[in-house]
Amino acid sequence: MNKLLISILLLGFLLPVKSQPPFPGPDEIKGFFNSTTLVVNEDQMFSPYNAFIKTAMKEFWEVTPFEFISSADFESKRKDPSYSFIVLTQTRYDKDKSGTYYNFINLLAGKEKGRIEDMPEICALPLSVTGTSEFEYTDRVGIALRFMQAHAEHLKEDPGVKGKQYLKYYNRFVPELPAKRILVSESDLTEEVLEAQGDSKLFPANMEVVSDEEINAAIRERTPGTVILHKVGPVGDEGGLCFKMLIGTDNGLLYYYGEHKVTQRKGNGLLISDLKRVGRF
Repeated sequence: MNKLLISILLLGFLLPVKSQPPFPGPDEIKGFFNSTTLVVNEDQMFSPYNAFIKTAMKEFWEVTPFEFISSADFESKRKDPSYSFIVLTQTRYDKDKSGTYYNFINLLAGKEKGRIEDMPEICALPLSVTGTSEFEYTDRVGIALRFMQAHAEHLKEDPGVKGKQYLKYYNRFVPELPAKRILVSESDLTEEVLEAQGDSKLFPANMEVVSDEEINAAIRERTPGTVILHKVGPVGDEGGLCFKMLIGTDNGLLYYYGEHKVTQRKGNGLLISDLKRVGRF
């Protein structure tokens, strides 16, 4: 993550964080591919997330063997470098006065010494706004896991590129978007973007407004040559952050990442400025 955090609510425990989690070194990246990935379940007995992540791991996780563990198991095993961990965290940004918390899905490497916040963070991706229905991101868990694996592969190829710790690194792939079919949901677009649909100078010809069902089907079927918009933002709140990501359904690659503060002028969704960045090539 590329902003200073004031806290992370991890597995039910509030932990102070004064700086960004450490970026994994080459040995830790290599160790990840030789690790067993432990997926940490939420403590709630009937947690929808536990059901979603279990299904998604079986369908989409391919790079390491995996198991499911409790939060108590996480505390006892997190210092073992032979393990990596997938955990759901709740994060609030220090300059966000709206008080919005975001659910992030995190891929961490086991570390022999140190606190939880000292564990090397291989990847962290915003999944949803805390407090919204978990059923809104059912199929997005799968595309998040695809990206996390693709990101780890990029780190493996060249672990010395520090810029890869930031999601904005992937904007270098924007020039590849004109060759892709871009699927977006109407609910993820601002009014100004919806009104621009008929303007060929603003609205990319390869961007299609489709149903959530069609987007979810593209994720499940790994449709070739297709990217989907994954948007996370504070519905109805000014001051919160809106995250916008275009992710390939066939390869899990992130082709575009943007974020903005939600205001009266900049709504919760894709902006005209995003269209210009995506469609300029």
